[in-house]
Amino acid sequence: MRSYGLSEIRAINGKYSMFHAMTEEEPSEGRFHFSAKDNLTSKGMETCSGSRILEGYRPAFDATSIERMKAAGGELIGKTNMDEFGFGTFSTNSGLEVPRNPFDLERACGGSSGGSACAAAVFEDHVSLGVSTGGSICCPASFCGVYGIAPTYGRVSRYGLIDYGNSLDKIGVLSSKATDLRKYIGVMAGKDERDPTSCAQPELGDSHVKLGSVAVPMEGVEGLSKDVEAAFRSALVELERMGVDVEYVNMPSLKYAMPAYYVLATSEASTNLARYVGMRYGQQEGDLSLKFDDYFTSFRSEYFGDEAKRRILLGTFTRMVGFRDRYYAKALQVRKVVIDDYKRVLADHDAVLAPTMPFTAPRFDDISKMSALDSYKADYLTIPANIAGTPHMSVPCGYDSDGMPIGMQFVADHWNEEVLFSIAEDWEREFELRRPEVVA
Repeated sequence: MRSYGLSEIRAINGKYSMFHAMTEEEPSEGRFHFSAKDNLTSKGMETCSGSRILEGYRPAFDATSIERMKAAGGELIGKTNMDEFGFGTFSTNSGLEVPRNPFDLERACGGSSGGSACAAAVFEDHVSLGVSTGGSICCPASFCGVYGIAPTYGRVSRYGLIDYGNSLDKIGVLSSKATDLRKYIGVMAGKDERDPTSCAQPELGDSHVKLGSVAVPMEGVEGLSKDVEAAFRSALVELERMGVDVEYVNMPSLKYAMPAYYVLATSEASTNLARYVGMRYGQQEGDLSLKFDDYFTSFRSEYFGDEAKRRILLGTFTRMVGFRDRYYAKALQVRKVVIDDYKRVLADHDAVLAPTMPFTAPRFDDISKMSALDSYKADYLTIPANIAGTPHMSVPCGYDSDGMPIGMQFVADHWNEEVLFSIAEDWEREFELRRPEVVA
């Protein structure tokens, strides 16, 4: 097992900016080292959720996921950079540091678990914990050329997670080794009385399941870049060579998943962020001579980034009296339709398959020219599985003409993670993974 000294970790982080906070002690030999997204509380290590509003917060407890990783012999070496509270596709909406793609420092890692994907790609024998709300594990896994899995909603306890959307958030794993997905989801999974949403789950299976057939939605192969389309077509040919039946299907609900997601997610986000008003949670250095509303407004205006403000406003609007039934209630109905569509297709197939992202990791200067809507649209392939709460996984499937990684996403039925574990392990034996050249 490759181990890294503290000075080496700091030097590498100085180049890639994957960590916001790091261990202050020399990592122990003989223990596996892992990192965790900065919205998972970690005892004694700063946890900011990518926001200036939480700078200086050092939790007194570990999130259940981190607690169980430590109990299994792991040592937390860093908290990874992310979009503020998970609000973004490229990890460029951070109020702190922006991670850089290990294949090209002028490109994004993806979001919002961008730092986690970067760490998984750069450090050998390293596993990183990510959190997915609308694609925040699979997107950066695709952009950084690693394996990433978001399990069924409720499989891993959310206790200790600084939530973006309570009904959407899932804690998962990113690694350059497919076998790590099964191993470490198994470490973290299980009931936790501190998180009721984790208490009604079947046992996690550990058998190897041979993939028999995959369904490729026609809606999932539209709007792709030429490089992504070519890599995905080649991957389908390889799957067929491996004995997997590939069938194209129609899943018309997928086109409605994205607008429904942004209504649901921003509604929950605006509620979650309402606590940060400069009194009990977060920074508390405002002008106390101001009236209540003026104080809250000045505080939140200073410490929240533009994207956080945008989502607070949108989510508050969709929950207002007179608009809730028009937007929020209808979004819940769409979510049910998406779930039913997956159930229909997965009744006849082992998994649903599509490219993870419609393009490879973009350059920072190109991202700066995107509108908010352009950024939102980039998630149209990852959002459906997230609002359905189904387990999904991105695996590397190719590289573009610039050598940038391309991923494809498998979606299985609820509580059926062992299908995804098995697919990843079988694919790893056939696919030649490229690792970035790491120079500290």
